[in-house]
Order: sequence, then C-alpha cells, then structure tokens
Amino acid sequence: RVPCLDLRRLGDSDEEDGNSYIPYSRDCPHTCPLDSSPDWRTSLQMPPAQHLPPEQVEQKIIPEDLPSPTDKYKLKYRQYEADVKEEYKQYSERIAEKKKGPQQCPETSIKGTQLKVGHKDDLTALDEKALLQQCYTSKPYNMQHGVRKSEAEDVAAERRKQAVVEQVMVDQLSRAVISDPEQSTRADVSKEAHGLLGLGNTPMRFRKRTLHETKIRTKSGLTESVLSNKLRFDSRIISRNGRDACRELIGFFFAYDQSLTVYEFRQFGKNRTNALPFIQKGIYHHQRGQKKGKAYDLSDFYIGANLTFRSVDHNLPESVKQNPVLTLRVINIDETAMDFLKAPSEEFKQECSEQDNSRVFKKIQGMLRETLSKRGVRVVTGLGKYFRRIDKNRNGFLSQADFKEALKVFHLEVPEGDFESLWLILDDSKSDKVDYGEFVRAIVGEMNEYRKAFVRKAYMKLDFNKTGSVPMVDIRKCYCAKKHPLVLAGKATEEEITASFLETLGESCSNPNEVSYSEFEDYYEGLSIGIMDDDDFVNILRNPWRI
Repeated sequence: RVPCLDLRRLGDSDEEDGNSYIPYSRDCPHTCPLDSSPDWRTSLQMPPAQHLPPEQVEQKIIPEDLPSPTDKYKLKYRQYEADVKEEYKQYSERIAEKKKGPQQCPETSIKGTQLKVGHKDDLTALDEKALLQQCYTSKPYNMQHGVRKSEAEDVAAERRKQAVVEQVMVDQLSRAVISDPEQSTRADVSKEAHGLLGLGNTPMRFRKRTLHETKIRTKSGLTESVLSNKLRFDSRIISRNGRDACRELIGFFFAYDQSLTVYEFRQFGKNRTNALPFIQKGIYHHQRGQKKGKAYDLSDFYIGANLTFRSVDHNLPESVKQNPVLTLRVINIDETAMDFLKAPSEEFKQECSEQDNSRVFKKIQGMLRETLSKRGVRVVTGLGKYFRRIDKNRNGFLSQADFKEALKVFHLEVPEGDFESLWLILDDSKSDKVDYGEFVRAIVGEMNEYRKAFVRKAYMKLDFNKTGSVPMVDIRKCYCAKKHPLVLAGKATEEEITASFLETLGESCSNPNEVSYSEFEDYYEGLSIGIMDDDDFVNILRNPWRI
C-alpha cells in the first residue's frame, strides 16, 4: 500500500544532507496521522528566499569534503548575495511605506520626485509627464543580457541577408541566360525568316528553356564573378504608414554596369521566408535634389542617403504608390565592399554633397534646439497632429502659408530669410507644395538610424499583425514600468508611470484609442531631442518595451 507522507520529516531541513533517504519497509510502515505534526502548517507559511533577512540567507551548510571554491565562483556568489540584499532592502522599504498610512495622490508623488527640468514656468503638466520617460537613462539596461540578445539578433539578420544574396544571384544568373534574345541559333533564325519551320515546330524563343539545357554562349551572359562586385545596403521606406516603414529592404548596387536592385525580405510564421524584388534591376536616376536627372553611382550610397524613384515605374503596393516619388533611406552598408569598390576621389564628392544639403537645415535646427530641449514631445507630436488635421486632401502635402501658420501656433521663430532658403531646398519641383514630414525633419532634425532602428523594433513588437496601427489597450499591456528609477526607489508606482506615459502618448494621437507608426515615431523623436548619448536613448526603449 501507499505509505503516508511524514510532514514532520519534510520540515527537518537542518538535518538533511542529501543522503538521508530511508526506504519504505513493509515491516515498519509510516502510519503517522496528519494532525499529529503540530508544526507542518507553520513550515508552509515561510516567506520566499528572496524576502528573507540577509542573516538567514547567509546561513549555509558546507560539507567537510567540499573542495575550495574558485575565484570565478566567489565573484558570482558575491554578485548574487548583493542582489539578494538589495532586493530585500527594497522589499522592506515598500512594506514600510505601505504601513505608514494612505498613499499620496499619484500626481503629487510624481511631481514631488520630478527631476530638475529648468524653467518649469514654460512647461505644462504633459511636458513634465513626458520627461519622466527620460529617467530611464539613469537605469542602464542589463548589459550582459543586452549583449547576448544583440549577438543573437545580429546572427539572425546576417542569415536573412545571406538568403537574399543567394536569391539575387539565382535570379540574375538565370534571367541573364534564359531571357537573352541571342539564345536562338543562326539556323533557326534563317529558317524562321524564310518560313521554312514546320507547323509542329514553334520558334525557339517560345520554347520552354531551362538553364541546364542552354548550350549557347551569348555576349550578354553574366557570371558569378561579375555579379560579385556589388555593394549591399539596407534601406527603409520614408513613410507615415507603419506597414511600409517597417518593411525590411536589402539593396544591391552592381559596379560593372552601375545598376541597382532592391529586394524585400518577408517572413511568414517562424520557418517560412521569402525574398522578392521590390525594385527591379536597372540603371536609375535621381528624382529630387541637386543631382536630379543624374544616374546613381557609388558615391550616392552612405548611411543616411536618400534614394528616389518614380512610383509609376515599379510594381509597388498601393499604399506606396500614393506618393509620386518613392524615397528609400540607406540605414546600413557593407563597409568591406565599399572599401573595395570606391576610389579615393569619390570621398570628397560625397562630403561636399552632404555639406551643401544640410547647411541651411542645421542653422534652423540650432535656433530651435533650446526651445525644443524640454518640450520636444509636445511640439513634435503637436506639429504632426496639426498637419494631419489641416491636410484635407490626405496626401501629406501642404502649402507655404500652412507651414508659416503652424510655426506661429507653436511659437517657433524662424527668420524670413532662412525660411525662404529652406523652402527653395524642399520645394525642388516648384509646385508650392511640400511634404510636411520633410518639413518637420528639416526644422527639428531627426534621430540617427541607430535610434530609429530601436523605435521600429519596439513598434514591430507591438504591431505583430503588421496592420500599421496599434490599439492603446495593447500598448497598456506591453508597457512595463518595473525598471523605472522612481518605481525602484519607491517614489512612484508602476501604475502611475504607465498612466503618465499613456496620457502623453494619447495626447499626440489623432485617435486616442490607437497609435499609428508616425505618431509613435514622433513621440520618441521629441524625447530624443534632449538626449545626446545614443545608449541613453536606447535605454528609454529597452527598459519599458523589453527589446
């Protein structure tokens, strides 16, 4: 029969050494009743180990024959011991604060612990609550965990890029041989010209051809060695549509004929992937800017460069075709291939082009930097919300008068001469209409591509269905304020920090019940203005969104 469980023996943890197992014997069965052990209930009510006092945690049994610990083990144990003590200290402080009496009002507790933000007379309550997100910069992300996660993401990204490279090589080599018009033999061409081909014989160009059946060497046939002289670059679509902005695009510039192509990597579920042409291989020209009409060359590819294409020339999604000019932003390039392909004379050309395009922008951004340093979230998100409201045609373009009125509404002073210089650069098509996204980026500036990559990563985690908008309910579920410094110090609760974030984010949205990608990006664009270090900004995204 099944022996009775002796609960008194389970509680004698001080006498157990791992070898105290007593086998069951039919001669001496354990028949102790449950109510005969008076201390079994109290043994089940012991607090967990992480909430025990440090004195009890330090009690440990060391067998005599145990070898001496190594230095690595001692270091790990000291770290563990320090973490346990710190956790118990925070736990004790929270328990003591709860016993003091009724809790303070959420607004007063947050405002009482507010950081020094300069002139508070110029700040509204929303500005102060938005600045609470910058407190994450004082709580660094777990570097060991972050390094491991970053390495795994780098390996996965490299595998995706390699899969796209293989697909490009297969497509270009196959298309070069199969679609070559010189595949027809001279005899078949002459017979076809004189009408000597039989009725049952179809012209050679209509026959089903495969790569291994081709036995003809043509003049335009490509080889793998020729195609290997290429520059690989990562790019993204500059768009307010979240689905388009988060497309993973990988492009290639071929040095042998100055042509380029862009592929989109798509993943369906966990195991199924595909790489499809987004921009077909060809020689393309600039559609905007100082180089309008000139063909792309190697000097046009650098991090932050814009590649422009006519939307009608490509088979693009309908959401992308709404803008007559498709703009791709280069976010990463293969530095090894660039060093191999570029000539020393091309470096100066790139530097001059960048300097000419950004001189006016930097001057205006410098004027507004001080104004936006503390209320950047309210101004950047407010401008986007204001422009979306007055955009009656829903095409993203507004007139010069609309932009001047917006600057007055938000108290942004730009001299008339500088505004005219800015307008000449942005309105390169002379249509008296400018995309308001470009206008905001010109006067306020924008995050670098390193920061934008983390913003897209956080949004893609929220928009897992890739619909382009995220319900506010899902954002509330995903946002985690456990690592906020005010929460760790016991000066605010997680609910207070979460409520302040949702309030400021909801104020920046046209629809308070959902958040689009452009609104999400504008929010963190405003936070980015007052943060100089990239790692500090990344902590603002990594800690609450756990990416």
